[in-house]
Amino acid sequence: MKTDVEGNEYMDIQVRHPLVKISTFGITQLKQQNPYMVAWWSAVFPGFGHYLLNQYTRATFLTLGEVFLNTLAHINEAMIYSFCGHFDRATLVLEPRWALGYLTIYLVAIADSFRSAIYQNKLYHLAILEHKKTPRMEIFPSEIQYIERKSPIVGALYSFFFPGLGQLYNHRFGLAFYGMFWWWVYMSLSKVHHAFLVLVHGHLHESTTLLHPHWLLFMPSVLGGAVYHAYRTSVEHNHLFRIEQRRYLTKKYQHAKLQIFP
Repeated sequence: MKTDVEGNEYMDIQVRHPLVKISTFGITQLKQQNPYMVAWWSAVFPGFGHYLLNQYTRATFLTLGEVFLNTLAHINEAMIYSFCGHFDRATLVLEPRWALGYLTIYLVAIADSFRSAIYQNKLYHLAILEHKKTPRMEIFPSEIQYIERKSPIVGALYSFFFPGLGQLYNHRFGLAFYGMFWWWVYMSLSKVHHAFLVLVHGHLHESTTLLHPHWLLFMPSVLGGAVYHAYRTSVEHNHLFRIEQRRYLTKKYQHAKLQIFP
């Protein structure tokens, strides 16, 4: 709240719809999103759609819920048996008590991310129209965060070689170490690296028997989500960089007498 010359309080409309916030953990921003793409990533892995919307707390709880509920309900095992045509085995391995809760959370996560994407698009346009000042950098006791131009391809490649590295490239280190931790968990429990080394030595049958299908089935979704998130985050950081540069140069030179073009 601000006070006018007569002592009356009023709300400064310039801060009603901020576009970006720089904190110790990275850059959190409003951005234009395709609601259907956000809903798709929520369907691929509950929580991924919310990560695209920068709703990190709820996204983290949803990803944890996906792992634990999927494990307790044996969803992945049932899917594998279904893919192989063993529908009777899929029915036997599935745990109904946990499967019903899993299905409910799964559908709500998709719907919530779709709804949030639509509303955030509206907030994004309002923030752009209000021309709120975009911060360039912030210095904290433990971290320095700043807006800079990045290569989306580099961010995607980092996450492709090891999920989490692309997020580290984009200065979102909390999400980066969270992603790297779970990638190590998936690799260890699925034994994919051990199976790969055995396969290199020509032992195909032994390689396939080493794999744990339940944990292996998580890995393609996590890898794809990490690559896409790193790519999109780099693109949005570049967009923020252009917005900040444009506003700064407009304010600095709007009254300049020099004319580059007649």
